[in-house]
Amino acid sequence: MFETSRKNHWEGVYSSKAETDVSWYQEEARLSLDLIRAFSPPEGCIIDVGGGASVLVDGLLKLGYERVTVLDIAEAALQKARSRLGDDAAKVRWVAADVTSLQDLGAFDLWHDRAVFHFLTSPDDRGRYVELAERTIPSGGHLVMATFAKGGPTRCSDLDVCRYDAASLSAELGPGFVLVNETCERHVTPWGALQDFFYGVFERR
Repeated sequence: MFETSRKNHWEGVYSSKAETDVSWYQEEARLSLDLIRAFSPPEGCIIDVGGGASVLVDGLLKLGYERVTVLDIAEAALQKARSRLGDDAAKVRWVAADVTSLQDLGAFDLWHDRAVFHFLTSPDDRGRYVELAERTIPSGGHLVMATFAKGGPTRCSDLDVCRYDAASLSAELGPGFVLVNETCERHVTPWGALQDFFYGVFERR
């Protein structure tokens, strides 16, 4: 998908639907928060890639994380999160961009993604994503990745997706990352459907 088409798609989704009317909505990002706390102290520098309108940022701020960045391709999604946070939105760095087209993000101790990677069906897009993660996460830092699991849906938001397990996701990320923790989650959508997710924590070599 071309960058402009991808952006238009997600701007349309977040402009036309409430935060609670998308399949990936969570009242609390409990598993992501637990994994982030396990691998980064509150003084760590965290980026949520594809964070959109997710409540993960709310949870991070409540836990005392002060160096948080949320990146999403859709400005409409980021605006929903900023509006929800009110004055606390000023504590967060907001980046509206396509992660597959960025050359530099700075350095982050922990990179979290529950929203983007499984939508990257092009090997070139996945390659650019991984190269940026390698430039962004220093040696000893961590990448917390959640994707649709092998038994998860094959499409989401009218788009094809890729599904992963520990072996296939490790292969995609390559030798620059080593798997140090893995778990699964059965997510329940707002309308009661079940979606299986795979979570992997990778350490940057």
